[in-house]
Amino acid sequence: MPLSAAAFVLAINIFVASLFAIAFAIVAVYQRPAPGAAWLASGYAIGILSPLLEFILPYQRDHRLVSFGIFAALLWALAAFVIGMAYCYRLKRPWLALAVLLALSMLTNLLILDMPRDNLLRGLLYQGPYMALHLVAAFVLIGYRNWRALDLVLLALLVVSSLHFLGKPILAHLIGSGDAPQAYLSSTYAGISQSFGAALLITNGLVMLLIILRDKIAEITARSEIDTLSGLLNRRGFEDRGRRLLAQMTRHGVPAVMIVADLDHFKSVNDSFGHAAGDQVIASFATLLSDNASQNSVVGRLGGEEFAILISNANPMTGKLYAESVRIALSGLPPETMGLQSPVTASFGVAGLRQGDTLSDLLRRADVALYQAKSEGRNKVCLFMDTLARPPLSVVSRTS
Repeated sequence: MPLSAAAFVLAINIFVASLFAIAFAIVAVYQRPAPGAAWLASGYAIGILSPLLEFILPYQRDHRLVSFGIFAALLWALAAFVIGMAYCYRLKRPWLALAVLLALSMLTNLLILDMPRDNLLRGLLYQGPYMALHLVAAFVLIGYRNWRALDLVLLALLVVSSLHFLGKPILAHLIGSGDAPQAYLSSTYAGISQSFGAALLITNGLVMLLIILRDKIAEITARSEIDTLSGLLNRRGFEDRGRRLLAQMTRHGVPAVMIVADLDHFKSVNDSFGHAAGDQVIASFATLLSDNASQNSVVGRLGGEEFAILISNANPMTGKLYAESVRIALSGLPPETMGLQSPVTASFGVAGLRQGDTLSDLLRRADVALYQAKSEGRNKVCLFMDTLARPPLSVVSRTS
C-alpha cells in the first residue's frame, strides 16, 4: 500500500519525538537533579505511541482499543509536558487539575468511541481535552514573573496549539476525516492535521530546549559571579551588576551611594589565629553587609578583606548610616564565635553618585574616603569630600 501524505508526516513525527525524548533524557542525566527534563523526556516518549498506533489502526477489525490508545497516549504525553514545564519554571505543579482532566477525558473518550465520525460534538469532545491541557499549561506559565522573550514565545505557542485543537473538529466536520477510523490516514484531513501537528511538535520542543539551555547558562554565569567564601558577588559579578544598576539609576535620575569597606588588621588575624578563623571573619562580615543592605543594593567582595556596596535611591548620609550600623554590629560580635580573642573592626569609605560618574569613578572616591578612615585610626566611617587627600595607587587594597 503506498504511503499517504499523512502517514509520511506521522513517520516524521515519530522520528522528531524520538529525538526530543533522547535530548531531554540526556539533559536529565547530565543535569541532575532535573525533574523537568525527565518529565519532558517521558512526555515525548509516551507521545511516540500515538503515531505508532495510527499505523496499526487500518489493520484492526475492531478499532476501539487502538483508537482509545491513540487518544490516551497523546493525552498522557501532553500532561507530562505540563508537569515538565512547571518543574523547569519552578512553578506549582497542577496535579489535581491534571488528574481530574485526565480521568474525565478518558471516560468521555470511551463514551464517544462509537459516535459517527462526522459528528461535530464528537470531534469537540475528542479534541477538547488536548485543548484544555494546553490552556492549563498556559495558565501555569502565566504564574511566572521573570518574563523574557522565549517565555512569551512559549506562551504564544501554547495558545496557538490550543486553538489548533479547537479548529481540528471544525475542519474534520467540513471536509471529513474518513468514513471509519481505519480510513483516517488516507483522508485529506489527516494530512493537514498531522502537518500542523508536526510543526507545533518541533517548535514547542525546540523552544523548551532553548529555555532549559538559557536557564543553565544563566545558572553557570551566576555561579561564576559568586564568591564561595562570603556568598556575595565577586569582583566580576559586582562590576557587572553594579554597572547595570548605575546605568539604570543615571537614566532615571535616581541618587546612589557607594560604600567600600575593609577589615582592620586582617593579616594579623590570619597570622595569629589561622586561615580558618580568617574565613569565619570574612563570612560573618559578609552576612552583616548583606543582612543590613536593602533589596535595591549590590553587595560584593572585591577581593581579600575588601568589600563594596552600591545602594540605589540613597544619599551619602544614608550610606553613612548603613556603614555605621554594620561597623557597630561587627565590633559587637562575640570574638569567640569566630575563633578569636578580641573583637574585629572594619573601616568604611562612602561616596555619593555624581553626574557623569562611571562605576570606577564612584569606587575611586569611596576608596579615597576609606583611606582617610584608615589613616585616622581605623574602625571609622568617612564620607568623601573634595578636600580629602588621594591615597597612593593601590594603598587601600594593601592596607589592613
